[in-house]
Amino acid sequence: MTMRRTTSANAARRSEASRRAILTAAFGLVGEVGYTKLSIEGIAARAGVGKQTIYRWWPSKGAVLFDAFLMLSEGAGGEPALPDTGDLEADLKTVLRATVAELNDPRYDEPMRALTTEITHDPELAAAYAERLDGPMRELKKARLRSAQRAGQLAEDLDLDVAVEMVWGPLLNRWMQRGGPLTPEYADRVVETALNGLRPRP
Repeated sequence: MTMRRTTSANAARRSEASRRAILTAAFGLVGEVGYTKLSIEGIAARAGVGKQTIYRWWPSKGAVLFDAFLMLSEGAGGEPALPDTGDLEADLKTVLRATVAELNDPRYDEPMRALTTEITHDPELAAAYAERLDGPMRELKKARLRSAQRAGQLAEDLDLDVAVEMVWGPLLNRWMQRGGPLTPEYADRVVETALNGLRPRP
């Protein structure tokens, strides 16, 4: 019985090592060759595994790339709550400036663009993205805005889903469309405009 448990534990460790090697290889390769030229064969060769090992765990290269992002997120400490210092404007500027830095990081630009494009064409991948990444992140953002509501800093009847899109949407849109420089100063203007509203003040 002990030998069987040891064998099973060793197999689990080998499987986890192979999985991490595959995800690391996928993330590295997409940055080097682009998503169009990324292939299961290339990932397998870089990771030192057989193609069937990859297909046993993932249905497509898009699914592999998505899990690679999740692995990086876990390595960075998962999904921490947004800062809540009591100053909503300052906290949102801190978060959006960090988002700008990530979107401008050349290590992530190509993989993130590839994943974003693939999600629009793969309903199964889109559902996984919504459930495992976008949904949890949206809840963290709403939790911070809800805290501001309780503090009287936002209207009680505010639609939090729309508010999240108003604050984070402009950054993602400018990044996707390459519609202009994505800078910390732009992030600050987005926060200020969203919080101040569009109507003249009385």
